[in-house]
Amino acid sequence: MVAADSEGPNDPGVRMFRRERSIPLQGSAAALCNNLSVLQLPVRSLTHFGVVHGPNAQLLSAAPEGVPLAQRQLHAKEGAGVSPPLITQVHWCVLPFRVLLVLTSHRGIQMYESDGSVMVYWHALDSGDAAPVQAVFARGIASSDHFICVGTWSGRVLVFDIPAKGPNIVLSEELSGHPTSVTDIASKPAQEKDSMADIVTADDSGLLCIWRSGPEFKLLTRIPGFGAPCASVHLWQGIIAAGYGNGQVRLYEASTGTLHVQIDAHARAICALDLAPEVGKLLSAAEDTFVHIWKLSRSPESGCIEVEHCHGECVPNTQVCGARFCDPLGSSFAVTGYDLSEILRFSSV
Repeated sequence: MVAADSEGPNDPGVRMFRRERSIPLQGSAAALCNNLSVLQLPVRSLTHFGVVHGPNAQLLSAAPEGVPLAQRQLHAKEGAGVSPPLITQVHWCVLPFRVLLVLTSHRGIQMYESDGSVMVYWHALDSGDAAPVQAVFARGIASSDHFICVGTWSGRVLVFDIPAKGPNIVLSEELSGHPTSVTDIASKPAQEKDSMADIVTADDSGLLCIWRSGPEFKLLTRIPGFGAPCASVHLWQGIIAAGYGNGQVRLYEASTGTLHVQIDAHARAICALDLAPEVGKLLSAAEDTFVHIWKLSRSPESGCIEVEHCHGECVPNTQVCGARFCDPLGSSFAVTGYDLSEILRFSSV
């Protein structure tokens, strides 16, 4: 078991990150887990940010120094119903041949070109098997190879086959493995070599399902819950990192589901995890106003997963709801909060 410290691993008085210029929002972020998506475009020295609030998603582009360059508002497609649908998540999916922006709501799933300029696909949710009092929604988005996976309120995971270009997107499969609503989906980083497990899905009961993607997805193993929902999950070099409603981060072996490390990371529910794939840094953010950064590695001798606490950042008087690294080296990160009309940015000293 590992407990979080307040600062870096060697000298508690040395800060590893400093606050940078914030990016203003039109309104605040909704109080939803994983309510921040980041897409870095190194060729153009731009970073895109996506944040959800009510029936709208706000997309922002910023230069390295944080100067906002462009903003765009996307709206949830209304579909059937009398009230405007609420958006549950926005996320960029980086496929081998294109980047799509995926937006989920209480009505359906919308897919756009990466800048949000053109909607290329709409999938309406079928509420036919939902109880009259049950909320219908999609939530949890990830891509693997040429597939995009989206979770639903019913526990099913919808798998969409994405063409190299154009709008001919097909719902190719529906995965059944979860008894409760899907909360998050993660895939292995694209640069990693082939591995058996490349998709992990999580739900409100804390259950994790590990899948092998392909023309037909295969369920490899299940990791049972323990009474706390799993709000956020990530997959890196055969390690599953899962953040739970009791403030714990747990690290599992993806191939077997074996629990290796349990971290008492936060005093309240975790709302977001992220991984910097090139260096194995793990970011955790929670309702206790803290963002922690951890270094994951494997022991060369035993192959066991090892964890080192690198940094702790307090965001005072803020209900944190989203946090992401802004680059694959984990040298900067961004944070959103409910009733906070800006995206907070931090970079390494």
